[in-house]
Formats: sequence, structure tokens, C-alpha cells
Amino acid sequence: MNAELLARLRQRLLDLRAELLATPDARVEPVRRDVSEKVDEDEAPLTEMLQVIASNRNRSRAAELDRIERALARLDAEPDEFGLCRMCEDEIAEKRLLAMPHVELCVDCQARRDPARGGTRKHLTDYRG
Repeated sequence: MNAELLARLRQRLLDLRAELLATPDARVEPVRRDVSEKVDEDEAPLTEMLQVIASNRNRSRAAELDRIERALARLDAEPDEFGLCRMCEDEIAEKRLLAMPHVELCVDCQARRDPARGGTRKHLTDYRG
């Protein structure tokens, strides 16, 4: 991988990190009520659901930030090996790296590692009578 591409990837990683750090954590505060106010039974599950969504977003954001930090560390420690798939050691496609500079696997190895997604998609031929 040439020095120009490595510099572009480093800048992309730094930009992604700055964007994530500038985004505050998602928070959903419970609704405060006066003692005299009647509690809406439908509101509690909605608030709980919104808190779960916010928590999931925060965990996802933290995991992405961790991947970016590890990628920057790899780029500093072993620049000659950055962009090589951790499993097969082939080069990861440049477009994939520019889109997600923190990836460690090529598309083929990522597909082998990730579980199949259920196969429930319907095809037009499934509806013929």
C-alpha cells in the first residue's frame, strides 16, 4: 500500500474518531411527574424502550470508537501490514478500506465469519399459485 493511501486512511480514521467524539451520548430521561399527576401506563414501556435504544446506540458508538482506535494503533505499529486481511492476508479492497478504514477482514473472510442471515427473504417466484 502506498504512502498516499495510508495518509488518506489515517485522516479518514481521525475524522471518524472526531465525529464520534463530538456526538454526545444518547440519553432518554424518565418523565418527571408531580405527585398529584396520574401515571400513564402506556408511557412507561415507551420510555423503557427508548432507554434501551439509547443504550444500544451508545454501545455501538463505543464499539466503533474502539475499532477506530485499534486501527490507528495498527497503522502506527505496522504500516506495511495495514490493509491486509487478518485471516487470509490478502489485500483488502481500497474502496472497502476508504468506506470503513477500521475493517480487519476482506469481504470474503468477513462473509465466512459472519453467520448467514436466516434466508427469509421472499422471491417473486415464491408467490406463484
